[in-house]
Amino acid sequence: MKLGLVQYNPEWENKQANQLKIVSILKSSIVTPDLLIFPEMTLTGYTMNTKLSEVFDLTRSETLQFFSKLSKDISVNTIAGFIEEDEGNYFNTLFVIDREGKIRAKYRKIHLFSFAGEERHYKSGEKPEIVELENLKIGLSICYDLRFPELYRIYAKQKVHLIVNIANWPESRVDHFVQLLKTRAIENQCFVAGVNRVGYAKKEYYDGRSSIFDPLGNELISVKDEEKFILAEIDLNKIEEVRNKYPFLNDIKLI
Repeated sequence: MKLGLVQYNPEWENKQANQLKIVSILKSSIVTPDLLIFPEMTLTGYTMNTKLSEVFDLTRSETLQFFSKLSKDISVNTIAGFIEEDEGNYFNTLFVIDREGKIRAKYRKIHLFSFAGEERHYKSGEKPEIVELENLKIGLSICYDLRFPELYRIYAKQKVHLIVNIANWPESRVDHFVQLLKTRAIENQCFVAGVNRVGYAKKEYYDGRSSIFDPLGNELISVKDEEKFILAEIDLNKIEEVRNKYPFLNDIKLI
C-alpha cells in the first residue's frame, strides 16, 4: 500500500488559504497514493479558537466537503483533522474519507494536552476507533495520545496493520514524537505513520519529522524541516511475517 504524508506549513487559522496550498502541494506529485494523511487540525493549525469549529455533517462542513471532493477527484482515501462542534461541546477530531468521498470514521482525541490548557476548550473523546480501508485495519490517534500506550494496546489486541497519529508537535520536543512512534511500532508489531506540520505558529517552531516505522521499529522514512508531499510504500506481508516469527501479541493481558 502506498502512503502519502502531507507535511506542510498551514497559514494560521485560514481554511481557504490552506485548501489552496494543499491542492498545490498535491499537484507536485505524479503518483497518487492509496492513503493520504494530513497533520492535526489540518486547515487551521493547532488552535484553541473554537469559533473555527464545524459540525460533523458533510452537507454543512466546509472542511469535510473539501476533503470529500479531494478524495473523490483523485480517488484516494484520506485522513485529516478539524475542530468539531456537537451540541455546544468541542472536540479535536480526526476523520477518515474513502475514495468515493464518503465518510468512513471519526476519532475524537482522548488525551487532551493539559500542559497547554487544551482541556479548557475541548472535551475528551471516549473511545478508540479502528477503520478498515481496503482490507487494511487502521488504529487512529491524535498527537498527545502518543504518550499513552494503553490506547495502542487496544489496537494491538485487535491486530491492526497500521497506526496513524496526526500531530502538531513542536521542535522543542520532537525527539519524543519520533521515539514514541518507533516504540508504538515495536510494541504493537505494526506499521506506524506519524504526520506533523512544519513552520512557525505563534512562538513555536515545528520541524516536521513526519515518519513511518515498520513492525520491527525500523525507520522507513523521516523528513525534517521541509514542506513536502512524502510518498512511501508499506509491505503488509511484513506484519504477518513479524507476528508469526515473534508472537508476542498473543501474550497481551489488558489489566
